[in-house]
Amino acid sequence: MTGNAIDNLFRRLINARGSDLHLAAGKSPRIRTDGELEPIEGWPEPQTDDDLKALLEPLAEPRLWKAFLESGDLDFAYTLPGEARFRANYLRQLGGIAAVFRLIPEKILTAEELGLVKAVAELAYLPRGLVLITGPTGSGKSTTLAAIIDLINRNYEKHVMTIEDPVEFVHENRKSVISQRQVGVDSPSFAAALRAAVRQDADVILVGEMRDLETIALAITAAEMGSLVFGTLHTNSAAKTIDRLIDVFPAEEQSQVRTTLADSLAAVVAQQLLPAKTGRGRHAAFEILLRSSGLPNVIREGNTPMLRSIIQGGKSMGMCSMDESLKTLVDAGKVDPEDALRRATDRRRFAAQLKNSSRPADRPAYD
Repeated sequence: MTGNAIDNLFRRLINARGSDLHLAAGKSPRIRTDGELEPIEGWPEPQTDDDLKALLEPLAEPRLWKAFLESGDLDFAYTLPGEARFRANYLRQLGGIAAVFRLIPEKILTAEELGLVKAVAELAYLPRGLVLITGPTGSGKSTTLAAIIDLINRNYEKHVMTIEDPVEFVHENRKSVISQRQVGVDSPSFAAALRAAVRQDADVILVGEMRDLETIALAITAAEMGSLVFGTLHTNSAAKTIDRLIDVFPAEEQSQVRTTLADSLAAVVAQQLLPAKTGRGRHAAFEILLRSSGLPNVIREGNTPMLRSIIQGGKSMGMCSMDESLKTLVDAGKVDPEDALRRATDRRRFAAQLKNSSRPADRPAYD
């Protein structure tokens, strides 16, 4: 398979409106479309491990390829000029090497084009604080953050710094000045880049992934010092997100961290993507927790079960539980009730709500 062949695979992914391309020694190429992983029709059977190495090596810089051969893992960004960027991950596995390419559209979708709910879009207008966008891999966190940064860029004269591994969406300077740093290239680590950002007059800081105690501590501190800090975690609810942030610290530090987080946390948005009922595209469901008068005390006291009441009482501010968001998508006919039920937080209660809804007679029953 030649360099042109892999570009053709990338174009097949783009034309299919897929999200990921999977390559592995001994297996045929597959693409993920609307959440489903499927083989590419009409594509020849797979390459040997040596063939796949010959295909993948030219896409990575020599130093990166050397690092991959030594470690067995590699993350970087690859650009198909004029068409798209890809977040590339190479890995060594049983049977040879493999690679996954995540499509990053060259055009950043605006909040309006993305259909971002108002409460999430308005996070761009916060003056300071820590905002966490959470969810599993492939839930659209990067796309949501890109739209929020784009809103800031179009409306405010600020210094925005992104710290990513690798850099995904590329922002052009509009009203804001955008500095995008890649971990491993422009800075040795997330923590090192975040520590420097505080000294570099950054009004807005995006931390691509809050992986460790030092990065989390520095993000909280930067927000406390007056920056607007966006970060991501692989958690699926506001309560689990706050617990995760606290639990990463030693027990003797957790009380102080709760106090600091209570003063700095501005919002938590947990999101997931569901296949559209039409079979084409996906829809996002959100759990949204915003700063309110009662939130700091709940965080200080470690009473995360009370967050459900905070969210329920904050509907007028735009807060919403995940199950409420799922129910809204079902009632609008956008997603299948069975798909929504599988993603619900409280499945028994959600199933009862579906039963009691005023739906057409052919609506599925849930036991």
